[in-house]
Amino acid sequence: MAPMPVLTHDEAQTRARLLDVRHYSVELDLTTGETFASRTVIGFTARADGDTFVELKPATLRSATLDGRHLDPERLDGNRLPLTGLTEGEHELRIDATMHYSRTGEGMHRFTDPADGETYVYTQLFLDDVQRVFAAFDQPDLKAVFALSVTAPEGWTVLANGVTTHHGDGRWTAAPTPRIPTYLVAVAAGPWHSVRTEHRGLPFGIHCRRSLAPHLDEDADEILDITRQCYDRYHEKFEEPYPFDSYDQAFVPEFNAGAMENPGLVTFRDEFVYRSAVTDTERQTRAMVIAHEMAHMWFGDLVTLRWWDDIWLNESFAEYMGYQTLTEATRFTDTWTDFAIGRKSWGYDADQRPSTHPVAPDSDKVPDTASALLNFDGISYAKGASALRQLVAWLGEKDFLAGINIHFARHRFGNATLADFIDSLAEATDRDVHTWAAAWLRTTGVDTLTPRITAEAGTWRLDIDRDGSRPHRIAVGTYDRDPVDGRALVLRERFETDVPQDPGGTVRTGRRPDLVVLNDGDLGYAKIRLDAHSAEPALRGLSGIPDPLTRAVVWNSLRDTVRDGLLEPAAYLETARAHLPHEHDLAIVQGVLAFARTQIADRYLAPGDRPAALALLTDLTRDLIRRTEDGSHPGLRLTAVRHFIDAAAHPNGLHDWLADGSVPGGPTLDAELRWRVLGRLAVLGATGDAEIAAELDRDPSATGQEGAARCRAALPIPEAKAAAWSRLFETDDLSNYLFAATAQGFWQPEQAELVRAYVPRFYPAAVALADRRGPAIAEAAGRHAFPLHAVDAETLRLGEECLRDTAMIPLMRRKLVDQLDDLRRALRVRGA
Repeated sequence: MAPMPVLTHDEAQTRARLLDVRHYSVELDLTTGETFASRTVIGFTARADGDTFVELKPATLRSATLDGRHLDPERLDGNRLPLTGLTEGEHELRIDATMHYSRTGEGMHRFTDPADGETYVYTQLFLDDVQRVFAAFDQPDLKAVFALSVTAPEGWTVLANGVTTHHGDGRWTAAPTPRIPTYLVAVAAGPWHSVRTEHRGLPFGIHCRRSLAPHLDEDADEILDITRQCYDRYHEKFEEPYPFDSYDQAFVPEFNAGAMENPGLVTFRDEFVYRSAVTDTERQTRAMVIAHEMAHMWFGDLVTLRWWDDIWLNESFAEYMGYQTLTEATRFTDTWTDFAIGRKSWGYDADQRPSTHPVAPDSDKVPDTASALLNFDGISYAKGASALRQLVAWLGEKDFLAGINIHFARHRFGNATLADFIDSLAEATDRDVHTWAAAWLRTTGVDTLTPRITAEAGTWRLDIDRDGSRPHRIAVGTYDRDPVDGRALVLRERFETDVPQDPGGTVRTGRRPDLVVLNDGDLGYAKIRLDAHSAEPALRGLSGIPDPLTRAVVWNSLRDTVRDGLLEPAAYLETARAHLPHEHDLAIVQGVLAFARTQIADRYLAPGDRPAALALLTDLTRDLIRRTEDGSHPGLRLTAVRHFIDAAAHPNGLHDWLADGSVPGGPTLDAELRWRVLGRLAVLGATGDAEIAAELDRDPSATGQEGAARCRAALPIPEAKAAAWSRLFETDDLSNYLFAATAQGFWQPEQAELVRAYVPRFYPAAVALADRRGPAIAEAAGRHAFPLHAVDAETLRLGEECLRDTAMIPLMRRKLVDQLDDLRRALRVRGA
């Protein structure tokens, strides 16, 4: 079957010049069985005589009329129904169709909860998936008013962008929206468990499936407190008030993203309703996502990008505002440390691959919706947020917010471009923001900053070598060894400097510091090197640096030097072994342990060196477990227990934990930990189908189903691998979450010989799967089903051959380009 055409930028511009879309009336009937009925009435004006098309991906197009004139359903070409012979003036298009439910998180996703048999549906219409639910002129600059009505089974609640009203007999209507783009229309229906309140006269609600009700109730006060605090803080920052009639947050099953900013109805992955113990850093992540999505109510929903080349106007701003507002308005005051250690590396890594792109690419680099989908990555989120943080530091927050408020007032309920936004900023400041935008938003790659220090009697001089072209304003921290505690470092001075510097560098009085840290405080976006003199004090005294954000900068510097082949991976592990037992910042512990195991132990070290690396990590995490026996650091203890399980090379202790139902001294093994232990035992060949089935009987939830799929795929027996491979690539009945779980279990470094024959099969199988099942499953296959453990020249050769000789959908190609670049890097690190 030929792929459906994607919308090009040229087509979108042509249609936007022709049409003014005023109003949609959408009727959905969710009571019709395995499909649902969709009836759409679109009122629009043609500015001139002409031809165009409307998009729809139906199971069956039952009828279509334009101004009462019947259109032949057979003229539907893929996802396009031609509208020919339009005359200047007003028109009405009516579409009656039957639509498919989704199992991949695209369109109208349908989920039956294995815990209680209840069914839920929700929409995810992002980018171009509205066509899977109702007919639309599907592009972001044809905003319109939407009036929705839904017929749902009795006992269901229907949520939408506007306040919904139940009229009996399962009939619901939603209040018409203001002008919003098609991709932000939202419906969520099912027997939701809801917690409702009101804040400043606005209805607030949080919702989840019934089986999660006790867990949502336990955290409801925290979730609603964060929501209120962010809402109030945004109203202090923004002159434009919240522009919609309610604020619902629905935690929905099998959601592909972290969340989606549908106005008035934000949808979140329901893993954020915690069934098991979590760390405070994970609670902070949930809070950040709440803040991020609320920022979108202004950045993206009130003012919408004109075309997908400007996704940074949505995502970079929401990312920056989410972290900053959480720091200002909630108990989570150290969010930028988590950003530095856990989020920023996503941007750095993406920016060093062949697939890198500017934060704000030229429109000709985003020619269609398929290419636009590729840019929702670490550059549009983490790098863009880092650039904005640098901009705020350069402009000052007062001028930055003034420019934002000009932008909102000028483009409210409309569309805007990068040029529009820069013009708004320029009106609020004397700074040359156009030059800033050209340097930061239109370029690619990561600059590298290296200190060069010379000392003379009574003074020392700092010069900064820059590999790159961007201007930077950074802080420099200077540190000396503590004369009492030789492991600790004491801040001597922190000062700001520009890069490039004046020809004379920066001259300071006094003796040379023991440690000089560029980008102290992490306001800049650049790879940071340590000078030779600073390296030993940094490696010796890292945990003794007083500020966690500075420690994160140094850890990131070590991470980068490992990835660039300048620091032995084993040296990073030894540094972690020396300093993590003394580290109190949970985000740092989590970030360092994750890199140490998933990258260094599993990829950067040769297979023969891996057992020693895992032994070091289990010794390290055992130390952390001992350190937290007094109960004073439950999050640190939980993190250590998780990583001990993941690195365990022997099953005996894990068997004891599982049998006892607890780690000695705590914590009790809740569902998440039990599945984690069983998954590791499966990898080690120390459990089997009977134990997995028994655990699934104990936890028959959706999470339990995923745990069982992961464990079964991880069993080191040929039959288990063959069955898992068949489920992944030879049948198409796995949902997006069950696909990911099965893929996560399949490849294991301990089982390299067992799965060796599957490595060459991956490439053609993944390409064919992506062709059949589309972008969401292509993303899951490229991320979770790629043989990460196979760091060898043959795996690289096969992948390069596949890219060269095989046609594939753009998202699959992007995933393979990125994975193969990471594979090349791993090979270089091993060679170095």
